[in-house]
This record gives sequence, structure tokens and C-alpha cells, in this order.
Amino acid sequence: MPINELRSITTFVKTAQLGSLRKAAATQGITPQAASQALAQLEQHLGVRLFHRTTRNMSLTDEGQQFLDAAQPPLLGLQRAMQIPRRAKDEVAGPLRIVGPRSTFRAVIWTVLEEFCRLYPDVQPDVQLDDRIGNWVEDRVDVGFRMGLAAADGVIARRLFPLQLIICAAPAYLARYGAPDSLAALSNHRCSAFRHPITGRVTAWHVKDGNVVVDHDVVAALCTNEEELEIDAVLAGQVIGVLTGVTAAGHIRTGRLVPLLTKHVADHMSMHVYYGSRSAQPARVRAFIDLALKRLVDSKSFVLTPKELASAEAKGRKAHRMSKAA
Repeated sequence: MPINELRSITTFVKTAQLGSLRKAAATQGITPQAASQALAQLEQHLGVRLFHRTTRNMSLTDEGQQFLDAAQPPLLGLQRAMQIPRRAKDEVAGPLRIVGPRSTFRAVIWTVLEEFCRLYPDVQPDVQLDDRIGNWVEDRVDVGFRMGLAAADGVIARRLFPLQLIICAAPAYLARYGAPDSLAALSNHRCSAFRHPITGRVTAWHVKDGNVVVDHDVVAALCTNEEELEIDAVLAGQVIGVLTGVTAAGHIRTGRLVPLLTKHVADHMSMHVYYGSRSAQPARVRAFIDLALKRLVDSKSFVLTPKELASAEAKGRKAHRMSKAA
């Protein structure tokens, strides 16, 4: 039978300290028979007797004393080392590695991160925003966020909110170029397109056509792989663009942007939070996940209701008609 060296050495040290194999077994939560077997295996493995045994007493042999002197300090160090992650598991402190997509995500993560840092100042977040989907294990990720249709394999995922794709224009664009009344009419307008930063391909606009989501190709008056530049161009009235609800919702609610063709808003993708098994998570990771779920699940900050969209579109078109008539 192979020897369990750590258990055998621990049993030996406890027996030497307590002077009793039965007491040594009790401190480890094992039976006296298991403790006796562990000690016998150790002696057989070393090829020496470590204890003189009588029916009442146990005393160290010379070899046993030498082995105790050598084994006890590193064993105590190992026991202290094992307490470190156990304490860390229960403390809301230490490093917290978070990953998420660069596109769209900064406003989402800051909503949670600012509050989390205020609540738990002893945690040191390490936030990496990258549209590349890496290896979660190799990258030592604690919590991740991704946009998509479904969860990644090998991790637990929770859906946070739908990711709306909204055709938008600024009032200045409508005043200059008018508003399209159909998807086909977009061919007569200045449209922006997003070049995927990883693949380099220009992505089609995802729009809802009835109950299905389809790709709608546009001739790009402006093309970029930087989302913030595209948003700036739309806000400046240079182009019509498809923006996510994450970036567009606030601008639509304040009137800086007008949603167009809102019956074609696609919401087939969602934002998800990913993490490993909760049973083995440090407290800092559990605390961040709980706060993210509390603040982001079905968040109204990043999602517009159909009524809001329709109302904002009607209001924007009416303002355009009135300005044109004047």
C-alpha cells in the first residue's frame, strides 16, 4: 500500500508531542487504527523504529528524536502556510482579477467597480478589457464579463441584461439629411460601420426583421474599430449608427440621440457574468459577483423599453418635421 507521507509524518509528530497515539488520532479526526497504520507505514518506509512501545507508554528512539527535530519545523511551516488561503477565503481583501470586452463595457464595469472599491477598500481590482476571448484558467481570471448568445464552456454564467442594438442619429443629422423611413432607405444615408478589432472584418448591422435577426449591409460613410470614435461621429451628426443600449440609452433619454426604425431593434445577445465554482471562491470574489448581480441584472440604465424607444423616435421625428416646416 503506498504511504501517505504527509499524514504519516503528521501522525508521528502529534504522537511525539502528546505521548499518545490515541490522542494523536483524535486531533487529526482519524481512528486509532488508522493512526497506528500510518505510523507503521512510516517506520517501514524509513526502515527504522521511531518509538519504543509498551502497553502504557511510547518514547522516541534516538532515530525518532533525530527525525522529529528535522521534521517538526517544516511541518509547522506547512501548517501555517495552509492557514493563509483559508483566512484569505473569508476576508474581503486581496487581488481581484476581472476581464471584460473593451467594446461597450467601460460604463457597465464602472457602475459596479466604483461602489465595490468604496465598500471594500482592501481589495485590489485588476481589470483587463480586451475583445479577445482568452483562456480563463491560464489568465487566472476571478470574474469575467462577455457579450454573446450563450455561456462559455467550463464556467458558471449568469445573464445580466439584453444587449440592444439601436439605430440612432443626432438631431443635427436629421436636420441636415432627414430620417430614413425603412431599412431600404438607409442606402440613401450616411451610415457608420464597425470594423471588428480582432478579425478586421466590417460587421453588418444586426437588425430584427419580424421575429428573426438578420444582417443588414450598409455602405459605410465612416468605418472604425474604435467604438468611442463611432459614438462621437453619431453624436456630432455626421452619420447614422447602430449603437448598443449600453452607450445609447443615456443619450436617447436626454434627447442627444434619436432612435430610428425602432421596430427593428435587435436584442438577441446579452451581457453575461462568468465565474468558477462558488464553493471555492474567496470572499472578495463572492462579494463582487453578488454586487454585480444586484446592480446589473435587468438594469434599466442600459436597456430601453419598447415604449421608451417608440416615444423617443416619435418625439425626434416630430421635432425634425417642425424644424423643417419652420
